[in-house]
Amino acid sequence: MKRDGSRIIPVIFYRTRAGASVVRDWSHGLDAGDRNAIGQDLMRVQYRWPVGMPLCRAMGSGLWEVRSSLPSSRIARVLFCVHGGKILVLHAFIKKSQKTPDADLALARKRQREFED
Repeated sequence: MKRDGSRIIPVIFYRTRAGASVVRDWSHGLDAGDRNAIGQDLMRVQYRWPVGMPLCRAMGSGLWEVRSSLPSSRIARVLFCVHGGKILVLHAFIKKSQKTPDADLALARKRQREFED
């Protein structure tokens, strides 16, 4: 618990039916500085939820993105939802264009539906 009495929301990483933690596996492929920046941003969400721009942006239907600027001069996005009092990290990627790719949003929404059903 935080000293001011507010809750710290647990962060859970999506796992496939086979047990693979795809977002964690993806992050282990990043260098330590980039991985740390993403972890710090997720921790800010965990300790300060609800959080708005510029750190988080609503993507609709309960899906949110964490917007991380990385030391490697790249931009990462971590897509998550809040389900059952927990932050569920669904998908992450390095952003290569202005608009979030539809395929990345569709994958995160598919994983989100698995938990809502």
